[in-house]
Amino acid sequence: MKVRRSVLNSKENSEPGFSPAAAPAVEAQGAVRLHVFLAHAGVASRRAAEKLIAQGRITVNGRQVSVPGEKVLPGDDVRFDGNIIKTESRLLYLVLNKPPLYISSSFDPEGRPLAKDLLPPCAERLYNIGRLDYRSSGLILFTNDGQFAANIGHPRAEIEKEYLIESTVPVPDRAVEEFSRGLIIEGVLYRAREIERTGRKSLRVVLVEGKNREIRRVFSHFHLHAERLQRIRIGPVCLGSLSEGESRPLSAEELSKFRRKTW
Repeated sequence: MKVRRSVLNSKENSEPGFSPAAAPAVEAQGAVRLHVFLAHAGVASRRAAEKLIAQGRITVNGRQVSVPGEKVLPGDDVRFDGNIIKTESRLLYLVLNKPPLYISSSFDPEGRPLAKDLLPPCAERLYNIGRLDYRSSGLILFTNDGQFAANIGHPRAEIEKEYLIESTVPVPDRAVEEFSRGLIIEGVLYRAREIERTGRKSLRVVLVEGKNREIRRVFSHFHLHAERLQRIRIGPVCLGSLSEGESRPLSAEELSKFRRKTW
């Protein structure tokens, strides 16, 4: 398997997925609310930032703060668990075609290769929105925009994810029908928004909830094994000609569609 990296250069920095103008100009606007500051710094979404503040994990100029709405000024010393926080100078939105046998997490105790290491080198700390398991391949989004990640990653956003699956054996009609209607496995409901048979051993499936290992759990329930599982679409973003191991910035149109939920 040949894995390639994308390379950041001055031209790519001007593309829509690299958005220096998208980050709030704290210096120009003056004071901002603390939970907003934390979200734009990529620490967490606004709601999650409020919880961090309530837990006493945030300090401003050496003082523990418990009110999310408290305002911070340019030059204030803001820390999370003792680590200094700065707002991002630019917000990045990337899509990666993850190859199989790469981990979506930021760290793996077993030392397996990480998907994030395939991204172009940059100063910003990027994190993934959602995951693909170790054996699966296809699209995965990375950003340093905490609020965007929270909006897109939450189940209520109902962002469609489309997959192509190849089974080691023919998929029975019963499995297709029950996954379409919805079935309960160990107390959890699994239901495909769309499911289409593309061959005796292959399916196209669209999900919206993104439960952990949903397709593999359904396959296992019917004593099937997914030999190949590839995500080919996330909302308005399609795999297209993006090769395994390559990444690209999201376009202005894709970002707009995510925010308007139109695709």
